Amino acid sequence: MVDLNAVTCSYDGTPVLSGIDLAVSATQFTGIVGPSGSGKTTLLKVLLGTVRPVFGSVHRSRELRIGYVPQVETVSWNFPVTVSECVLMARTRGRVLPWRSRDENAEVEQVLTRLGIEGLAGRHIRELSGGQQQRVFIARALLGDPNLLLMDEPTSGVDVRTRHDVLHLLDDLHDLGLAIILTTHDLNGIASHLPHVVCLNTEIIGEGTPRQALTADILERTYGARMEILEHAGMPVVLDHFHHGRVVPLRQRTGS
Repeated sequence: MVDLNAVTCSYDGTPVLSGIDLAVSATQFTGIVGPSGSGKTTLLKVLLGTVRPVFGSVHRSRELRIGYVPQVETVSWNFPVTVSECVLMARTRGRVLPWRSRDENAEVEQVLTRLGIEGLAGRHIRELSGGQQQRVFIARALLGDPNLLLMDEPTSGVDVRTRHDVLHLLDDLHDLGLAIILTTHDLNGIASHLPHVVCLNTEIIGEGTPRQALTADILERTYGARMEILEHAGMPVVLDHFHHGRVVPLRQRTGS
């Protein structure tokens, strides 16, 4: 679907991505992890086509259709629109009439039903919970019938239950044939839900299955700090270093 070869990006002469090689297939379900400022969002924007590399090449399939879900923190939730109106805003090209057609109403209803939020269609977006907000923007991205979904921090700022609900939803969408790439700080969440992980800090430090990529050595080179790796139910569990005499799971730390 997309091939990145030796891609390098910079802002004001400062490299943000360096020598990135990444092949995105139709069966992709990948979590990109790394510290703040490591280039995760820039990498998504390269795949999306809104950022051009200063070096290297990007090759896209002619059949590629991309849906993009930004960080919910960047959205103005006080903007006076309902859920259905927000979803339909994704349909900007090819519109002739300023009002919604019957077919467009049917499409919006269909995608909201697919995500289990059809009952929220007339509700104002500011009245939604964190999980509902995320589903609305996934619905908005799905309105264009993409075959690749890019998501920037979809589990940021939500509670544990909502985080698992979102990841289970993405797992269901992937099972239906949608390729998905997301960025996240939730190492243990992706270890238990996603089959492929990319550890990024300007360059790709490591990638593979969670067991292959989430090792103490790779994570130390990615984050610049030592982490402990345990195994539970056959999956790696990432722990921060000792804090006040005890080990704290990384996902329980604020700002992780």
